[in-house]
Amino acid sequence: MNLLPQASGTRPRIACEIMPHGVVAARSVDAVGPLAAVARVSLAGGAVTPGLRPGNVVDRVAVAAALRRALEEIEMKPNSRDADLTLVVPDAAVRVLLLEFDALPGKLAEALPLVRFRLKKLLPFDADEAMVSFQVMSSSKSMVRVLAVAMPRDVLAEYEMAAREAGFEPGAVLPSTLAALAAVDGEEASLLVNANDLGVTTAIVRNGILLLHRSVDLQEHAGMTGVQVAHTSADAVMAGLPLAGLPLVDAETTAGEWAAQEAMPEHGRNPYADKARDEEVVQDGYGVTAMAVPPVSDEVPVQGLLKVGLAGEVAQAVSVAAAYFEDTLAMSPAWVLSAGPLGAERLGRILREQGVGPQDGLEVRELVPSGALLSEAATAAVPRAWLSSVMGALRG
Repeated sequence: MNLLPQASGTRPRIACEIMPHGVVAARSVDAVGPLAAVARVSLAGGAVTPGLRPGNVVDRVAVAAALRRALEEIEMKPNSRDADLTLVVPDAAVRVLLLEFDALPGKLAEALPLVRFRLKKLLPFDADEAMVSFQVMSSSKSMVRVLAVAMPRDVLAEYEMAAREAGFEPGAVLPSTLAALAAVDGEEASLLVNANDLGVTTAIVRNGILLLHRSVDLQEHAGMTGVQVAHTSADAVMAGLPLAGLPLVDAETTAGEWAAQEAMPEHGRNPYADKARDEEVVQDGYGVTAMAVPPVSDEVPVQGLLKVGLAGEVAQAVSVAAAYFEDTLAMSPAWVLSAGPLGAERLGRILREQGVGPQDGLEVRELVPSGALLSEAATAAVPRAWLSSVMGALRG
């Protein structure tokens, strides 16, 4: 099972994403054409609770039924010869890290143990008991940069089992944001934000090379320590905060609104965001520099954090990513690409209300363009904001 998007051209032509709020399915004829059919089925609250511990798929019967219904709505038959699919899972169930090696063997059988060994010090779960995939991002005579993705096997098994009980076989499993990044066109550097009311992931990609992947998980999973790897990811966990949810783009969107969802008014980054705050640079002893982020503890005044709320965390995550973009690439991002069910309009509104630099001219727009679907597939029941990851998953 591969947890990374690969442009092999042989990936199944159907994709399905499992979210806490519902299941989205899409079908395409090929890797470059528009989506031929899409469908969405809602889930009751609590049916899916993403995380790194077993118990993600709480109501397996309901999730399997939603998967089956969504896939049947795009004219896919369960338990058939063509029942393979690409399954997209929540970011909170996966850890994504960028690692640096002095050198790495060319053979997978020799390189994978080295990647696992490095991950032992960086993962909040046993690397030896995880499904691990990796991909070389860049290499030179002195350094090899590797994108590594790890997922506890028992957590992965929950999502795979739900798909199999629906009558479909997961030929590939991808994290939500990495799947969405495959839908980013062009060689210019792009800043992507994948947000919902459970967390936010920011990523920077340039010419297919991932420069940053940072996830802030806002679920109530105590006892996990976040780790930010230099040049890459921070999996910081906010524990025990009963934050109010944000409204998501929903089925009330009219067909005209669906087609008209274009770039939003300009919103900029927070010029005073301090991405180095509360970070301590450490050396892991194996050639990679990491920044340890202390977890939120019971000693932190909860009332002060609640005043910020989820909207504040989303705005802060965008601020940190935009500042990293500017520091790394010596230029400001031209826009923010919005992925996930929050939607560009609501993300833009959050940034504006949180005072995240509208004077800097940072534009917010949907990752999924209005022409991403065939005309007969466009539907108000599935807003473009929900299609980012399945569209990217079908690009392989």
